[in-house]
Amino acid sequence: MILSEIRVLICDDSILVRKKMTDLMTKLGCKEIYTATDGENAVEQYKTNLPDITFMDIVMPKKTGVEALKEILAVNPKAKVVVASSVGTQGNLKEAIEAGAYDFLQKPISDSDVEKILNRI
Repeated sequence: MILSEIRVLICDDSILVRKKMTDLMTKLGCKEIYTATDGENAVEQYKTNLPDITFMDIVMPKKTGVEALKEILAVNPKAKVVVASSVGTQGNLKEAIEAGAYDFLQKPISDSDVEKILNRI
């Protein structure tokens, strides 16, 4: 799949993380980029836009990233959801992987790690 054809959903309660990820996706050539500020909105955005890949923070308001991941996988069992975790949320990361996360990223997120994941899909 060509990066310009990939639909991306970025879910993080931090405006700085959303901006950094959106800027990176734009730089890599992605044209369709959606954002969500919490887990509840992430599920809504997923159902509306059916992205090819979703980058999801684990610790978010309204619904955790793990709860949102489970709901997204209930909608589409083949959904590619990459969870992001900062130091101190390792237990949540294990839960996300067991719930069916496609991959994980350690915060702060490096551009090269994101690019590797995008190139795999």
